[in-house]
Amino acid sequence: MKIVNKMNKVSYGTWLTIYSEAIAEILANAGYDWITIDLEHTPISISQAEKLIRVIDLCGVKPLVRVSSNNSSEIKKILDFGAKGIIVPMINNVDDVNKAINACFYPPAGSRGMGLYRAQGYGEINKKRKYIDEDADKVELYLNIESKEAIENIDSIFDSDITGFFLGPYDLSASIGSPGKFDTLEFIDLEKKVLKAAEKYKVKKGIHVVEPSKEELQRKQSLGYDLIAFSVDFRMLDSVARIPFEDE
Repeated sequence: MKIVNKMNKVSYGTWLTIYSEAIAEILANAGYDWITIDLEHTPISISQAEKLIRVIDLCGVKPLVRVSSNNSSEIKKILDFGAKGIIVPMINNVDDVNKAINACFYPPAGSRGMGLYRAQGYGEINKKRKYIDEDADKVELYLNIESKEAIENIDSIFDSDITGFFLGPYDLSASIGSPGKFDTLEFIDLEKKVLKAAEKYKVKKGIHVVEPSKEELQRKQSLGYDLIAFSVDFRMLDSVARIPFEDE
């Protein structure tokens, strides 16, 4: 059964790339609905991710993790740590999607191995049973759509048991020979194609606004995105740190 988008308003999150439990706690208390811990482009380790997941979760915010690759062993560990959702990078075709689904869900929906750790209440009988019977089926699976090839296969990709996608603008622009350029006609047309397909298949539409710009945030919201990741820890820090020197 396809996961249905029940979200009626834009959900805001942000991106965590620096291993700091303090930064995680500060961002979690800022009002975001979810925080993504990025393992793909950062030095954050699996053991560090476990600690960040715990901090974010105990603050009452949804911890998501972008894994380093479509790797079932890594995904299994991250989910056992208590992540509520997984973002899988570099999805190009339906075979990639099926591999991610198998990694995220217990049989019969997938082939995720069963173990006992934080997500399963460390084996406490009632918490373990609740996770296996209820919570495990609620894992959110998001795909990074970040190549021309993926968009050519977008119908078969979205016609799958997924929660949604996050557009990867940098890799997408690179895949069409214009790295870092998001205003080319080809890029704009590809973005529109993805959004149209997402509406057709009722999957959540996510985007990462890297620069901490309220104007860009509002522009992406006007395009119909359901989930918007506002900036990233190091860009927030860098942009604020430079304020005293802006007029020099």
